[in-house]
Amino acid sequence: MKKFFYLSLLFLGGLITNVFAQTNAPDTAKRYIKTATGFFMVLRQGDDVLAHLENFAFKESIPSASYSGMGFVNAKFGFFNFKTKEYEPKEFNDVELASMSGSIAWQSGKASLHTHGTVTGKDFKAYGGHLLAATVGTGSVEITIIVHQQKLERIKEEPLGANVLNLGN
Repeated sequence: MKKFFYLSLLFLGGLITNVFAQTNAPDTAKRYIKTATGFFMVLRQGDDVLAHLENFAFKESIPSASYSGMGFVNAKFGFFNFKTKEYEPKEFNDVELASMSGSIAWQSGKASLHTHGTVTGKDFKAYGGHLLAATVGTGSVEITIIVHQQKLERIKEEPLGANVLNLGN
């Protein structure tokens, strides 16, 4: 009986060690590939959607781009209050990202994203607006990125108080 007990402990210890090693293993999964029109990105649970897009734009020296996506997220939307010049935020957790669209440009040497989206819950009600933050929930988020040849910049326009895409005019 003692032998069975020790063997069980040994097996359980190995099982726990294996699970621990898998959860602490470095994430080496590829996040995007090049396509004929740009890139295709697949993000996984826990990934910060907007941070991955910003890092991608910098790493690949993207002059400007448009993107669309879908998947499962925890999202924070904002409605721009033109009086206060700030976003009024609202969070939605464990929702399906039915649609996301946006653009990549540059501002002060950094990638500048402008992203909108629509999410739905189990009740099939849709909510959306300016996407301030999104983290991949269960499942994944798939994003198609179409690269443009022109480098575009965003400029803060007054008295509007918002960043606007400048087309060089």
